[in-house]
Amino acid sequence: MTKTYARLTPLAKTLPAAVPFVGPETQERARGRAFDARLGANENVFGPSPKAVAAMQKAASEAWMYGDPENYDLRNALSAHHNIPTESILVGEGIDGILGYLVRLLIQPGDKVVTSQGAYPTFNYHVAGFGGELVTVPYKNDHEDPEALIAKANEVGAKLVYIANPDNPMGTWHDAARIQTMIDAVPEGCLLVLDEAYIEFAPEGTAPALDPNDPRVIRMRTFSKAYSLAGARVGYAISHPELITAFNKIRNHFGMCRISQAGALAALEDADYLTETQNNIAKARTRIDDIARENGLSTLPSGTNFVAIDCGQDGDFARKVLAALVKRNLFVRMPFAAPQDRCIRLSAGRPQDLDVFAAALPDALREARN
Repeated sequence: MTKTYARLTPLAKTLPAAVPFVGPETQERARGRAFDARLGANENVFGPSPKAVAAMQKAASEAWMYGDPENYDLRNALSAHHNIPTESILVGEGIDGILGYLVRLLIQPGDKVVTSQGAYPTFNYHVAGFGGELVTVPYKNDHEDPEALIAKANEVGAKLVYIANPDNPMGTWHDAARIQTMIDAVPEGCLLVLDEAYIEFAPEGTAPALDPNDPRVIRMRTFSKAYSLAGARVGYAISHPELITAFNKIRNHFGMCRISQAGALAALEDADYLTETQNNIAKARTRIDDIARENGLSTLPSGTNFVAIDCGQDGDFARKVLAALVKRNLFVRMPFAAPQDRCIRLSAGRPQDLDVFAAALPDALREARN
């Protein structure tokens, strides 16, 4: 009997079967033991609001039901929170999921998409998956370069241009005026994807005023970072109602589970806990900077829940430092493109997590230098 096999599309046949991130669980399985501190995935280790946990526990008993395909309660709560119309808000399976939907909506094989070399790789993964052509520009002084991104978008006729503010993987940011100037300069026929996953950790004045009627930009927000619900996969986008409505053509309408919806709604309502988390993150960033300086290193200013530590040499040296830290039972990551790969990147951890890092770093540096 002749066997039949799944017939991949010509595009899919050309793509590597790659995972953009190697998770800590994968590394732990390979190592045969757990990490002592999980400080590499930009997770908020301080945990979600107890009110969010309680809401998710209650919703677990209702998990036999699908989640609301319209995300009605959460969208209305976000509408009130930001003082913008519900019609301008899309809820989806984290920013990663929404980015995938956006690329599916707008990008055909051969369409140009502009991003920074070394910026958030999941966006690139989606672009490649739908046949888009990535065009990159370098960072400038460890910041994404808004002017260069817009210039390149004009040059190649890009349909999308991506920037994260604050940035992943460097943690740096631009002020609201500079980002608004970028929005104002978006070429005709192009859409700016403004990823604001870390905006709750950034200094005041980082985010331009929300304008849900501006068709030139879509802004991405998440409950993964400040609200510590990375495992629940809840993100949202803000844009012109016509674009938001277009997502209904292709999105997974039952992609959001009831437990995640309930947790996000409760987390949004617990402003006091958010403030407590922001203070904890700020203290942890200061501690990471102190540890780095005690070891003769420096850090980049961070508007996120992680800190990039400049190891003072090139990427090869930083990779040795990272490997030595992993050997000492710490999960950390680093930027993958030069010259940003001279850094390692550490999540803002609890005091006990950073104690492990402080104890391991001197030996890791000595090993890397020998």
